[in-house]
Amino acid sequence: MSDPLQAPTMTLPEALKRAQAHWQAGQAAQAEQLCQRILASFPGQPDALHLLGLMAHAYGRLDPAIEHLRQACASPQAAAVYWSNLAEMLRQRGQLAEGERAAREALARDPQLSGAWNNLGILLQEMGRFDESREYLERVRAVEPENPRVLNNLGNTCLRQRDFSSAEQYWRQAMALDPAYPQPYSNLAKLLTDRGETEAAIEAGRRAITLDPHLTDAYINLAAAEQERQNPAAALRWVEALLAFQPQNSQAWSTKATLLKEAERLPEALQAAEQAVQHAPESADAEYTRGSVLQALGRHEEALAAYAKAGELPGVKAEDALISQAVLHMEQGSRTEAERFFERTIERFPHSASAWYNWADLHRFKCEDALLPRMQALLEQELLPRDRMLLDFALGKAHLDLQDSPRAFAHLHAGNAAKRATFSYDPAQADALAERIITLFPKDGYPISSMSQAAAEAIPVFVVGMPRSGTSLIEQILASHSAIHGAGELSDLRRIIDAVGVYPDALVSLPPERLQVLGQQYRDRITPLADKARYLVDKMPANFFYAGLVPLLLPEAKIIHCRRDPVDTCLSCYSKNFSGEQRFSYDLQELGRFYRAYARLMEHWRHILPASQFLEVDYEAVVDDQEDQTRRLLDFLGLDWEPGCKHFYETRRAVKTASVNQVRKPIYRSSVGRWKIHAEQLQPLLEALEIDPDA
Repeated sequence: MSDPLQAPTMTLPEALKRAQAHWQAGQAAQAEQLCQRILASFPGQPDALHLLGLMAHAYGRLDPAIEHLRQACASPQAAAVYWSNLAEMLRQRGQLAEGERAAREALARDPQLSGAWNNLGILLQEMGRFDESREYLERVRAVEPENPRVLNNLGNTCLRQRDFSSAEQYWRQAMALDPAYPQPYSNLAKLLTDRGETEAAIEAGRRAITLDPHLTDAYINLAAAEQERQNPAAALRWVEALLAFQPQNSQAWSTKATLLKEAERLPEALQAAEQAVQHAPESADAEYTRGSVLQALGRHEEALAAYAKAGELPGVKAEDALISQAVLHMEQGSRTEAERFFERTIERFPHSASAWYNWADLHRFKCEDALLPRMQALLEQELLPRDRMLLDFALGKAHLDLQDSPRAFAHLHAGNAAKRATFSYDPAQADALAERIITLFPKDGYPISSMSQAAAEAIPVFVVGMPRSGTSLIEQILASHSAIHGAGELSDLRRIIDAVGVYPDALVSLPPERLQVLGQQYRDRITPLADKARYLVDKMPANFFYAGLVPLLLPEAKIIHCRRDPVDTCLSCYSKNFSGEQRFSYDLQELGRFYRAYARLMEHWRHILPASQFLEVDYEAVVDDQEDQTRRLLDFLGLDWEPGCKHFYETRRAVKTASVNQVRKPIYRSSVGRWKIHAEQLQPLLEALEIDPDA
């Protein structure tokens, strides 16, 4: 029988040495072929299996790489470094618990193996055990003080511990020791993005990819930087570039799902999230992403289950998972459950600015509230700009509850200034847009639609106005009627209009048949959301810009304009860190200027829109006599009175707006004229609104 190695004079060590030489010379095919021949002669030979695993890993084939390493480690002769390498590959696969066991086995076989200590430190970091991680990595640094890889990993752990200055220091030391080492550039890109320094972040991320075109984290961090600077298309391109050479990368699929969700491409986002879970079934990040997409789709019970699973899996998603469960319970009106989850979050993560911010919105602060000094103490620590901003908004809200104007506005001014610094905004654009709309939709000659009213399955009801003007309250009252479905803030109308061209110029010259097509596109989008209700409420406040276009697109549609005292409205805006784009809201003068442009435009619509399609309702009137105003709204829609509308706060439905907690309560008067005790702090706003507080 012939020797399977086909080289009678070549021993096993010689064959292994030659396979290694082929691999190091870039001759992967020859190396793999020789390893397979070795295994044919010596099944389970650990060195050949280990080399096959390294080759598979180098080419982005993580699953076969892990399988080869597992087989290699099954041999009693497996070297400690094989266990250490298996630990690192399992970490990359998201299988952290098994990875920790492999790293500890490596150290049991060779307690001096610094690479195993290093890999264990990284695993513990990703498992959220930061103190242990730092201890082990410091142990490696004591032995190898100028090892840039150890310094890089120490920086990552310091980042998780919120020791941001140490993190940057370690990364820059690693760069100085080895300027061609890509990982610290990538990690620095993430920190710079979190600081709002996106241009510097992108420069660092690009440097990392230049040094290593296959560095996974660099693509992810560049996508985050592009998303932070409002460039979602570029962010998605970085993720697609990563998936082109690592199609099974769970983190890439999670990032893609998040980007698609934020672009409201929810079916695609769910597919990407499912891919993330499929490629890493034990990844907390993948499960959390899946939960966030399910929540956006309105599949709330499934979302809660996904969040719960993400919180139980090893990793660093437990904080986000708890907060998301609390917020989802809050949106569903389960106040007790929401408070329970916020308490659990703060107990486990007392430095979580996001938890404090969301809980503050739910909580009604009173004098001597124990939460206040705890939040205030956090501001004395080293914080990322976003975390400091969230705490300032939370403390601003707390002191508004206590009617302590000086302290409230000290925090609100700081929080708003921090948010305003993260984007560019030209207040003159709103003025120009309002004037252009008024010009192109003149009072004399407003084009009445010649289309017949469509037999829509769901008649659209657009609830418009300034944010915080009572739009959520009106939607909640209407959605408490059996014939009305409240769909929340939909971006469909804006997307349909934007696809045609620049509004208003590109729309006013369209022929009636083209307008009819656009109207049908909107109907097609909302019909699946209506749940067979006769009316569907689209509560996107900024649709007031399109109020004159709505009757031309949708002759059957109704428009309800919510009005509220200008200063109360603007104060309420200024006290909120909006999740959507309300860029006018973070400077008192800019806020007042935007309000005036909005008021001019609504005055124009008031004179040209038909009364059969346009109704205005005042927030203060609803507070004074909710039942009478509700009957007026239902009469406008041609609906009979239902007692459930009076008890709107008992209606079980998800509410996702900034007013989520207000619409869960009966009508209260404390928000009417609320601004007057804060007049001194609101002077820039009052001047912009041309309001004399003493009048």
